[in-house]
Amino acid sequence: MTLDAPPSGESAPLHPSELQVARRAPPTRGLKHHIAGFCLRLGGWTPTGDPPALDKYIIVAAPHTWWWDGFWMMAFAWWWGVEIKWLVKSGAAWGPFGWFLRSVGAIPVNRSAPQGLVGALCREFAAQSSLVVSIPAEGTRARRPYWKSGFYHLARQAKVPICLSLLDYGSGRGGFGPCFVPTGNVRADMDLIRSFYRDAKGRIPDRFTPPKLKEEDGLESSGGDP
Repeated sequence: MTLDAPPSGESAPLHPSELQVARRAPPTRGLKHHIAGFCLRLGGWTPTGDPPALDKYIIVAAPHTWWWDGFWMMAFAWWWGVEIKWLVKSGAAWGPFGWFLRSVGAIPVNRSAPQGLVGALCREFAAQSSLVVSIPAEGTRARRPYWKSGFYHLARQAKVPICLSLLDYGSGRGGFGPCFVPTGNVRADMDLIRSFYRDAKGRIPDRFTPPKLKEEDGLESSGGDP
């Protein structure tokens, strides 16, 4: 994992596609920041690794093995003052709880939509001046053979970088790691991701899907479902 880089300024790249980007420090005031700080301290979390100072990017959120991971993801986002969007099944986005989900950044999606989620999100990236979308690339809290590759194809088509983020229950640390522009060399790009998550531990370690895409084994992927 590479979470011990300087929290601001630029650091030397570890991979040919890794970006040297300035990092944004957390705010020093604000209700959300203080609420999140209280929750994170209560949960035993230590924020480390500031987010990039970029207007548009995709966050890879991992490991994702427990339903509380989404709560901690939002807490870290509030602590850093990052407004993130995240995907939720359209059926869960209605009623009072659905209103709450949308108010904190949930984007209702119909995963059976013929045009594909990647195309819809590409249009959103093109239309917005700033947009940060968090995607749990494992796709589910159960262990699977592969990660879903929608995050990778979305970054390529929308021409936005990917920033890796971490919830490491082993060390109690959470934060942001390297940012990179996907090159199209899937194996090389995934090697960077594998290096970052090599020692990461989810809340339920046996459920963590190791970072690997179907494309690395010559298998087809629709690329349409983050």
